[in-house]
Amino acid sequence: MSERSNIRDVAALAGVAVKTVSRVLNGHPYVSAETKARVDEAMLALDFRPSVAARILSGAKSNQIALIYDNHSPFYMFQIQTGCWEYCKAHGIRLLAQPVDVADPQVGEQVRGLVTETHVDGIILSSPVTDCDPVLRALESMDIPFVRISPGTNHALTSSVFMDDAQAADDMTTHLINHGHRRIGFIKGHPNHMASDDRLNGYRRALSRAGISYAAELVCDGAFDFESGVRAAELFLAMPDRPTAIFASNDDMAAGVLAVAHDRGISLPDQLSVAGFDDTTLARTVWPPLTTIHQPMAELARTATEILIAGGDINHRRLPHRLVERASVAPPFRKPT
Repeated sequence: MSERSNIRDVAALAGVAVKTVSRVLNGHPYVSAETKARVDEAMLALDFRPSVAARILSGAKSNQIALIYDNHSPFYMFQIQTGCWEYCKAHGIRLLAQPVDVADPQVGEQVRGLVTETHVDGIILSSPVTDCDPVLRALESMDIPFVRISPGTNHALTSSVFMDDAQAADDMTTHLINHGHRRIGFIKGHPNHMASDDRLNGYRRALSRAGISYAAELVCDGAFDFESGVRAAELFLAMPDRPTAIFASNDDMAAGVLAVAHDRGISLPDQLSVAGFDDTTLARTVWPPLTTIHQPMAELARTATEILIAGGDINHRRLPHRLVERASVAPPFRKPT
């Protein structure tokens, strides 16, 4: 990848002084129309972004950063935004939160426009934007610092913060196995998230280690939202030999499973155990309260913000997860006492 053009390149191509380019960028009145036209043509030819150029030329910082996200769980995003905001507030930095659609063919240009228009000093990418190639290419071409939360690919590309999703899913599956479950339904996460595959791999790894054969019919696609949890639960609970436990890849989908079980009069956890992932506030407010994996979402975001503002060399930090036991998991078909 070629280096991004700078103000000196523009001046050379236009045949003017660097100070003249600066005057054009800042709308100085004493620049002839002919000179301005030559500078504008040079900037266009070099794909030179005036707002970025002005920031680099002046050496000034805007003291604001942007969080870019595309996530279907409001509980997850609340924690991510809170972590970023808390660190920004403590350090006098303004936080801009911008949702995007990673499936939009123009998402790269949209992010490019955000940087150009807002003059942000850096970017935090939340999953699944963290692995979106058009966004990554746009940010690299603009030479703006960015930190990725939970990347699934190209780990050495930039600074990042993450947890071990596969091991976390392995831990939860093992927890269910240790309670005596052998038919464990699993609801996958959204296909745009690399963590979805990692969590499925952790589930499969735990089954294999316990000598339990993987059964494709016990794995259902999900989308990290309540509705996909409902759909998966309806499929699982309609089986003649239904699972005795269902492990959903996030708490929103686990809540959907609980809703279907309640609607069918299934006793929880006596007749069905349910486990989630993330430990959002939802996990503590549903009934029964969810056994889940605590993902340190706010801390991931806070750490990403800290790394971004500190600058310097590429930095990778892995944060620990933990299994939180609540009332939604029990041995299979335990009789009420």
